[in-house]
Amino acid sequence: MRYWLMKSEPDEVSFDDVLAAPGRTVAWFGVRNYQARNFMRDGMQVGDGVLFYHSSCAVPGVAGIARVASTPYPDASQFDADGKYFDPKATPEQPRWISVDVQAVAAGRYLPLTDLRTVSELEDMVLLQKGSRLSISPVTPGQWQRILELTGVPATAFASAQA
Repeated sequence: MRYWLMKSEPDEVSFDDVLAAPGRTVAWFGVRNYQARNFMRDGMQVGDGVLFYHSSCAVPGVAGIARVASTPYPDASQFDADGKYFDPKATPEQPRWISVDVQAVAAGRYLPLTDLRTVSELEDMVLLQKGSRLSISPVTPGQWQRILELTGVPATAFASAQA
């Protein structure tokens, strides 16, 4: 099992939106960075843990705990000529961008970025590195466990969502 931090702008898709969605599941769409795409395409597996992170907002931070709920598939937004994620070079036969479904597991306590920066066990987190702007980044098992503790989400909550 792997763990990931996935950034979403809450005015586009918030963790509350995921909690309210059918099956508490949404498509993770609109990724237009090749490294982040490759993480979804090549690294993610159903059941992997996700730190759902709110970015580009007044108080960025970890808003909830989720899991990867599907294998990768073509991101439909790349084909919408009127949409902001349209890619004229993508075709249904050769899509350039992919999505995965993400399912909410638990909300826990909102964990602001300012708090994350004060935790010594997290100092090597990709999110906290100078210049890091990736919308998806890997999280180590130790970082995952520490963030679960800080949000108050018991590891058993995530494990029971896997069953």
